[in-house]
This record gives sequence, structure tokens and C-alpha cells, in this order.
Amino acid sequence: MLLSQSHDNSSFFQPSAFLLIGIPGLEAVHGWISIPFCSMYTLALTGNCLILLAVRRTPSLHQPMHYFLSMLSLTDLGLTLCTFPTTMAVLWFDYCHIAFDACLVQMFFLYSFSVMESSVLLAMSFDRFVAISDPLCYASVLTNSVIGRIGMAIVTRATVSLFPVPFLLKRLNFCPDKVQLSHSFCFHADMMKRACADITVNILYGLYVVVSTGFVDSLLIALSYGLILHTVMSLASSKERAQALNTCVSHILAVLVFYIPGIGVSVIHRFGRHAPPIVHALVAYAYLVVPPVLNPIIYSVKSKHIQEAILKLLRRKG
Repeated sequence: MLLSQSHDNSSFFQPSAFLLIGIPGLEAVHGWISIPFCSMYTLALTGNCLILLAVRRTPSLHQPMHYFLSMLSLTDLGLTLCTFPTTMAVLWFDYCHIAFDACLVQMFFLYSFSVMESSVLLAMSFDRFVAISDPLCYASVLTNSVIGRIGMAIVTRATVSLFPVPFLLKRLNFCPDKVQLSHSFCFHADMMKRACADITVNILYGLYVVVSTGFVDSLLIALSYGLILHTVMSLASSKERAQALNTCVSHILAVLVFYIPGIGVSVIHRFGRHAPPIVHALVAYAYLVVPPVLNPIIYSVKSKHIQEAILKLLRRKG
């Protein structure tokens, strides 16, 4: 039973826990559904760990592009570990409770890693711009110290942007009859809808975070690729142009894999009120689970250096 927390104001209610759900309408087959989900989580964890180990143990990969790839793998691991425990608890054991404060913590880290991933993709677009527009100065511009500062800035930006969100939710009065969330993890918009209070401040701050991070990052990524295309078109031969663009394919795919489901989540939460619950669930899973699964595959397939490093690593393990 969910109990209210005590407050001086008797009309103020905060649930001690929220109820999570798996795939709406498919509760009877959660055991079977857990198989592909467990496989995807295993792929995400294994693939990103292999990328990190390959870069760390291969001196020839100690380059700016691969350092940024390591940052991407770290954020993907963070996203995966944020949702894995609660999702598999619901699907495997039908354990649907999550403490209110634990829900706030999960939501904070989930969105923090999401903002970090957006920032890393922006940094990677800058890396590609410098590599193509001024290759002779590439190593002198993106030194190890510069990359380290970029990494610190990414973490600081995400932490500062998301820090107020749990406290803004904590102050709200919640409805006693609305303690069931729409996913197997805690989304900001989902939690806000369970409040019986004015959530204008929460909506505005959430919009500010989205605009100042994802929207700005996507615009800057588009701008960087506009400049890259301008540089590539000025190259003399078609072979040089193809080679330059080929170095960007992995990053472009990673951007699409991250931003398309992210846009889908935003649209479905704001305009898809009448959409079936299963649509909300699948779009959310696509946003949080698919990028960590696909990014290691994309970079392993497109980069022979990464392929060789991973194969060498696996042979050592074998």
C-alpha cells in the first residue's frame, strides 16, 4: 500500500512510492517480452564496454575522435544502467514499486545522461569540422587538455541544467489516486501529470532545459555540417570529397539514432494524449534503449580501426 508522507499541511500529499508498468496491455507476456529487452541491454552494456576497453588498450586509437567516442560510450552506459534495474524488475518479477525519492534520483540521472549524450554529439561534430576544414591544425587544436575540459564542461552543463528539476517536483502536491506512472522508469513529464497542483513552473523550466540543450545542440550540429559541406564542396576531386564525407557517416547515424526518438518522445508527451499507451511505451524505449545498442554497432561497422581493436581484445580474452 502506498502511504502518504507526513507534512504540516494535511492537504499536502506525496506518495511514498510510484507504481511502474511494463508494456501496457501485454502484462501477461512480460516474461517473453523480457527476452528481447534483456538481449538489448546486454548488447548495450557489452558493446559500449568493448569500445571503452578497445580505445584504452590500443595506443593507435588515442586520438580526439576516439576519445569523444569513449565519452559517447560512457553516456550510453549511464543511460542503460539508469533504466535497466526498474525495467527488468517489472518484466521479470512484476515488481512495480519505486520509492518517490528513488524515482527523482532515477529521473535526474536519466535526463543528465541524455543531456550529456546530446553535448557529446555536438563535440563530435566540432571534431569532424576541425578534422575536415583544417586537418593540419587538428592535433594542435584538440589536445588532450582541451578534450578533458570539454568533457568537464559536458558533465557540468548537464548537472547544473538538471539540478533544480527534482526539487521543483518535490514541492508539488500529488494526487492520491494518480500514483501509477506510464513507463517502467521515471519520466519528468509523466511525474508532473500525477500532480494536483500548478505545474507551470515545472513546464517552463522543462521547456528551458529542452531548448537550451537538445534544441541548441541540434542547431549547432546542423550548422557544423553546413560548414563541413561547404568545405567538402571546395575540394578538388570527387574522391577527396567522398573520403571526407565518409568520415562523418558514423556520427551522422549516431545523431539520427539519438534525436529522432528524442523528438518522438517530446511530440508524444505533448500532443499524443489520445495515442494508445503502448505507443508511448515503445517510443520511450526506443529513445532510451536503442541508441546505446546501435552506437557501438555503427562505429564498429564503419571504423576498421575499432573493428581491429575489438577483435584483438576478444582474442586476448579468448
